[in-house]
Amino acid sequence: MRREILGLALLALSAMAGLADGEKVGEFDYYVLSLSWSPNWCAREGDARGSDQCDARHDHGWILHGLWPQYHQGWPAFCRTPEAPPSRVMTRDMADIQGSPGLAWHQWKKHGTCSGLSAPEYFALSRQAYEGIERPQVFRKLDAAVKLPASIVEEAFLKANPALDRDMITVTCKQGYIEEVRLCLSRDLEPVPCGRDVIKDCTDKDALLDPIR
Repeated sequence: MRREILGLALLALSAMAGLADGEKVGEFDYYVLSLSWSPNWCAREGDARGSDQCDARHDHGWILHGLWPQYHQGWPAFCRTPEAPPSRVMTRDMADIQGSPGLAWHQWKKHGTCSGLSAPEYFALSRQAYEGIERPQVFRKLDAAVKLPASIVEEAFLKANPALDRDMITVTCKQGYIEEVRLCLSRDLEPVPCGRDVIKDCTDKDALLDPIR
């Protein structure tokens, strides 16, 4: 009996060790491109942190939160990759579309390591994905905060990007604010349907959208 218990314990420890090794690099089904409305992030937490992203000299609108490898259900994260981490120059050079070098570094560590790409390749692909989506200009023309249904934001993106269908995009909210627009893309960055765990549309009828400062 003791041997059986010991054997089961060893199997459990082995399983735990396997989980600790992380997900396999480069094994995923599609990407989620996450765009964050910078003025809302600044209003919710960035200003309190004194984030440079929120400095008045910037005019960030929809910034790149990240490009996330995704399974049809679930996602890999913090993979053990043989690729070298990005240099400070690499992360600094992403700040124009990500708001800060710190966010670029975090996205590489959590998501880029699972892509199977080197850091330069991952950042280049992230930029390509970001630039491949038309961000509706109407939101940049706001001169005051507005409250609107999150569905209006989705409609604007669908109109600006005819290749997108409704099952390829979702809009999220947080603390009463429009938070992110998430779009699902193939490995070749073509629009694809999202998995069920990605489609979590915000149903708020009066979500807040702050203007660019």
